[in-house]
Order: sequence, then structure tokens, then C-alpha cells
Amino acid sequence: MTDASRGGPRLTVIVPTFNEAPNVAELVRRVAAATSGIDAELLFVDDSTDGTADVVRAVAPTAGLPVRVLHRDEPTGGLGGAVAEGLRASDAQLCLVMDGDLQHPPELIPTMVARADEEDVDVVVASRYVGDGSSAGLSGVARQAVSSTSTAVTRAMFPVRLRDCSDPMTGFFLVRRSAVDLDVLRPRGFKILLEILARHPMRVVEVPFVFGERFAGRSKANVAQGLHFLWQLGGLRFGRMSRFAIIGGLGAVVNVAIVALLTSLGAGWLLAALVAAELTIVGNFLLQERFVFRDLRHEGKGAWARFGQSFTFNNVETLVRMPVMALLVETMHVAAVLATAITLVVAFVARFTFHSRIVYRPRESRRRVHLSSSGPAGPTGDRRDGAAPGLEEPDAVVPSDRL
Repeated sequence: MTDASRGGPRLTVIVPTFNEAPNVAELVRRVAAATSGIDAELLFVDDSTDGTADVVRAVAPTAGLPVRVLHRDEPTGGLGGAVAEGLRASDAQLCLVMDGDLQHPPELIPTMVARADEEDVDVVVASRYVGDGSSAGLSGVARQAVSSTSTAVTRAMFPVRLRDCSDPMTGFFLVRRSAVDLDVLRPRGFKILLEILARHPMRVVEVPFVFGERFAGRSKANVAQGLHFLWQLGGLRFGRMSRFAIIGGLGAVVNVAIVALLTSLGAGWLLAALVAAELTIVGNFLLQERFVFRDLRHEGKGAWARFGQSFTFNNVETLVRMPVMALLVETMHVAAVLATAITLVVAFVARFTFHSRIVYRPRESRRRVHLSSSGPAGPTGDRRDGAAPGLEEPDAVVPSDRL
């Protein structure tokens, strides 16, 4: 059944809003101009308390495209829940999601629609990390650093599903509505694209975009949203990381046992510590090969190359961690136990990220290319060569009934 036969538009631009009244008129104007010639509608899913929905209704009669507003009196799932509501309310073939603060440029909409018309495309992601894309609109170096770090960790947790998506944290994307099973989504917080990609085998293409400054109002990002993101990430991707943590903990116990054994046999503590560290590093690698990254062993480099990278990184990390501990204890007067805990947590995240993103990094799809915003269109991702959608071995995801 075509969109026309259902009476719906071809494209629904979904804008989740929370107190964005000052941005509405300008957003509607620019979206209308960008979608001229496209059978499109603009759908606001509004959780506001400042009358944003009333502003939308006032602007709608004079807009250059159909404008609807769905106000949620009892919002659930945050921004992600609003996007899911918008997908349910749309009859269009394509749904484009963007923020209501104009940090996502509406002028990119025609390019994203054109990319979606290419063969075998489920999602078009507007990325800050390809071509001439940029996150310059994020306020301050700290927010930019947090954004890029969280993106790296997220991609490390989903190396297969996100191998063709450089910016899974973006809120600016277009999805083929038929490719999303809304019943399996469990949206929470800001990162709905991550939820969609983690739960579905998607064929992804990317276009670069420059994350701009807000037109009006203040950012909604805060510590609570960061905690929501960590909760979402843990719920989606707890399996691989938990196994990595268990093996690391087991390695620590074995390390202590080896040191105790060797010193009891008369070896010096330094020699015992070095032998224990090296044996533990080798043992951890063998266990990770079998129980953590088994599904990725044939995706990239050979076994000896993986071992070499793992062995080198763990030794370098150990050499770096010791002076940092000394700095915390001797100079900053942090308790030794607390300093140990801090450095071990940081080391754990660094080790997991390095192994997922470097040691076991899957080969990129042969179709993937990086384009500038003015470059020719071409697909940047697909399912594994020759693999049927239902047979692809994805990253393990916690079953939806356990989230």
C-alpha cells in the first residue's frame, strides 16, 4: 500500500519539543522552505509546560506545509518516548527526526530524503563525525569532549550494529518507518537513534552536518540526562561488558594468588608482580577470545595481531596507571583504596573501549564512504555481505521483556 492510497504524506518531520515556544515560528518557516516540492508534514510531539503547543497551533494555518501537534499530558520515555509517539502517529513512508531548537539545520532535509531513495537504505544519519561535519554548536570544550567520548564508548559496546554509524548519539536522522518495530522499543531519555539501531539490523547511510547554535532558549542537557543515557546504555548492552568485567575481576584474583605463591617460594615482590601481571594479561586475553569477543574474532584482524595489540595496550595501561595512583595518593592526598578504585574503573573503561574499537574492530562494509556535504550521494553501509536479515549475528541485546 502506498502512502498516497492511505491518504498520508510521503515524509513526516517529527520534532519532539519541551518548552521550545520561541523557536517554533522560525523552525516552521525553515522546514516549509526546505520541504518545498516534497510531500511532507510537520509533526510536533510536545511535552511542554510553556505553551509551545499553543504557539504551534497559532502558526499552523499560515505555514507552507501541513503542521500537526500532539501534546502529551503525561509524557513517558522522555524525548525518545516522544519520537516513538510520533512514529506511531505518522502514516508516511519516511520519518525524519530533528530537534526543535534549530541546531539541526532543516536545509539538510532534501539531501537526507534523496539518500533514503537509494537502494537498500533503512536509516539516514546526519553525523557530526564524517566529512565536513562538526559539533561546534555544543557549548564549551567540556560538552564536546563528553559527547565524543560517550560516542566512542557507545560504538565500542555495539561494534557490529554501529560499525557503519559514526554518530549514534545524534538526534537528527531519517528512518524508513517500515524498518522499525515500535513494539520492541523501550525509549528512555534522549538517545532514540541508539535504541533503534541496537534493536534492529539496519542498513545505514550517513551525511555530514554541522551542529549549530540554539536559535533561542536554553539547552535541556543536564546531569540527569547523562544518568538516563548510562542507564539506557547499560540496559541495551550489558552482556558483553559484564563478561569483560567478570574476566577482569577473575584476573585480579589470579594476579594476587600468583604473587602470593611466588613470594612464598622466595621470589622478590617486584619479580612476582611482573610475572603475575604478564600471566594475567595472557590469561585474560584467552578468556576474552572465548567468552567476550567470540562473535567478532572473524570480523577483522588475525589472532596474533589481536594478541599483540591487547598485550601491548594492557602493559602500557599498567605503566601509566601506577604513576597516576602515586599522584593521587602522594600529591592529592586521596586515600589509597579510593585511588585504586578510581584508577581501576578508568582502566576498565579504557580497556573495554580499546578492545572493542581497536582489537576486535569489525571490517567496515565495503560500500561505506565518507562524503562532504556537497559531495555525490552514495550508500555508506549495508548488512553483512550475503547475510539474510534474520540470520545476521548481531550484538547481544537484552530481551525487551527484561528492560
